[in-house]
Amino acid sequence: MKLFDGHCDTLLALRFSRQPAGALYRNSLHVDLERGLSLGGYAQFFAIFGTPEFVRDGDIFDLFYGRFLEELEACGDHMAFCRTGSEADAAMAAGKAAAFLSVEGAEVLNCDPKRLEQAAEKGVRSLCLTWNRATALCGTNVQDPDRGLSAAGKDYVRLGEELGLILDVSHLSDPGFWDMEKQLRGPFVATHSNSRAIHGHTRNLTDDMFRAIRDHGGAAGLNLYTAFLGEGEVTIETVVRHLEHFLDLGGEKTVAMGGDLDGCESLPKGMSGVQDVKLLEQELQKRGYPQSLLDDLFFNNWRRVVGD
Repeated sequence: MKLFDGHCDTLLALRFSRQPAGALYRNSLHVDLERGLSLGGYAQFFAIFGTPEFVRDGDIFDLFYGRFLEELEACGDHMAFCRTGSEADAAMAAGKAAAFLSVEGAEVLNCDPKRLEQAAEKGVRSLCLTWNRATALCGTNVQDPDRGLSAAGKDYVRLGEELGLILDVSHLSDPGFWDMEKQLRGPFVATHSNSRAIHGHTRNLTDDMFRAIRDHGGAAGLNLYTAFLGEGEVTIETVVRHLEHFLDLGGEKTVAMGGDLDGCESLPKGMSGVQDVKLLEQELQKRGYPQSLLDDLFFNNWRRVVGD
């Protein structure tokens, strides 16, 4: 299989676990290049994320962007920094992982439009407007959940689209979701959000939200964090329930993968890292899903959104 995953927090996990530069190739976390490449083809969005209580010794964006460049230099035989789908195609043809960058939470950039421009110039392709903490731009599903985009937030969203960034609604408040949907002309995404109809967590998407992403030509990445999948014992079958609900909403060209790996405390039973996405594919094969649909789910839907 080929895997294109829309979200992981591995850069932050590498720092917390005090892994040396080059550890992205092989480590004991959820994600490393060796296991990703073992699937047969691998593209991954790496999130630049952190908050002051996590990171007290420098600018968050500069710190994790610098760590990414260190990993790129140390692991250059195994990954390439990509901004487009055609660059990802070339990387994988050379046997390398295609590494994309996202920013999770505009507070990483101090909600500053100039810094957003600088991040885009440095190759960031995706922006999640908020994390859990409300900002001057918008409320979140955790703080100020009834507050949508401010005037500054609307300007920020418009600028992001003008810069060619893929705007991400994961973590936004519900009003913020709909305000963003009204602002954007092209595709937008939920990089790591499941179905609220299956599990009623506010981090998940309502059916109408999923349809809006679908109608904009975007993508919604299935999140493997058990907290957003269900109560009690969570298994691969639980993930399939979310997937099948999205498919019932006409999501064949929309639903994708966004595992939230290294940003979650627990995974479905039997899964321990990126290599185990293969188990989900095998379960879907057992259920008779055609390979063309599996190719879309695990790779093509993200590939289309990032464009050429």
